[in-house]
Amino acid sequence: MVLIALGLVALNAFFVLSEFALVKVRRTRLQELADNGHRNAEVALDVTADIDRYLSATQLGITMASLGLGWLGEPAIARLISPVFINVAGWSPVYTHTIAGIIAFALITLLHIVLGELVPKSIAIQKAEQTALFTAGPLKLFFRVFYPIIWLFNELSRLILGTFNIKPANEADLAHTEEELRMLVSASQEHGFLDMVEGNLLNKVFTFSDRVAREIMIPRQDIITLYTDDTYEDVLNMVRQHGHTRYPLCETDKDHVIGLIHVRDIFKLSGNPPGKRITEIKRDILIVPEGMLISDLLQKMRQSRTHMAIVADEFGGTAGLVTMEDILEELVGEIHDEFDVAPPEITIIEEGEYEVSGRVLLEELEELLDIDFGENDEVDTIGGLMFTILGRRPEVGDHIELGCYRFEISEVEGMRILKVKVHETNPSRLKDIRTASS
Repeated sequence: MVLIALGLVALNAFFVLSEFALVKVRRTRLQELADNGHRNAEVALDVTADIDRYLSATQLGITMASLGLGWLGEPAIARLISPVFINVAGWSPVYTHTIAGIIAFALITLLHIVLGELVPKSIAIQKAEQTALFTAGPLKLFFRVFYPIIWLFNELSRLILGTFNIKPANEADLAHTEEELRMLVSASQEHGFLDMVEGNLLNKVFTFSDRVAREIMIPRQDIITLYTDDTYEDVLNMVRQHGHTRYPLCETDKDHVIGLIHVRDIFKLSGNPPGKRITEIKRDILIVPEGMLISDLLQKMRQSRTHMAIVADEFGGTAGLVTMEDILEELVGEIHDEFDVAPPEITIIEEGEYEVSGRVLLEELEELLDIDFGENDEVDTIGGLMFTILGRRPEVGDHIELGCYRFEISEVEGMRILKVKVHETNPSRLKDIRTASS
């Protein structure tokens, strides 16, 4: 009987192993093993595909083992230790039976909780893949044998859940939300499974599909354009001065973009008659709205096999320009070639003091400074926010205070805010906030 009791503890442990392995194992990993010919992986995939019913099977197994352990295990151990109290202590049978029952109950409970619950649970969590492969076959057999009972229990549970308007669990419930995936990436970085570059790249992927063309475009004022009446020498001088590969081609002004000029095509004009016009080498250019998601814009660029798009505002005028490089930089960060001479958009002057470009997105500053600018659909950059708050022509020295920071204009060009200095106005308070959040 004692061996039967130990067997019931082992059976309970098996079903606990199965239950936690089902919940913890990654189906993607099982699919990979199955594709490589691992037979047990195919069985495990079948089991995890119907996780709701197989979890019911594990619960039935745990309940049966626990009931059997209470029914057979406790009396068996009580009978085993009763002679000790009768022969050694000389107690009466009444006391002996009571004390033996209490000790037997304590031992069975200890074995049940430690060996039947805690140990297998920890093993399944730590070794979910191996555990799932080991338990899938026997669990599937148990499911088939007791299918009528499991079906009855499942239908009863569905009926009860239905009265509370709750849907039964399914495979989709095991999928992760974006926020959960972010937490997984963060935890993987902390424990060394992902390095900083990999973690940053994955985090940028989550925000990539939320960005729109307006947020990453080169503003209208900074677009370098060619015009239909430019001569060959004018075009060459522009290329030598700026070093870009592609230039929008305009008729009269930047609101009338009719195509783009590629540097490689410019040399086709060399040696041609003076009457040769630049319009003869123009290529088509994409024109997209400001609110287009950059993921959709990337797809359009790939389909049209172009690396440049004009961003149009709601009135049909040119708001800015987006290149393939601008889109890729949203994933991998700034990309500089040998012709790039632009200064960094965010410069750390000293502890608590920064100088940032007026084109820096509010999202980036919120992450850097741990500050909340609030919801604002009208502006995306710090320069635009300051201009909106000031409500007049910006001047060097103008400043605003938001949260623990003072934002001061350090460079302007006409109506444009080029540079902003950021100072902490209450470093001690900010330090307390950071300490509390860490």
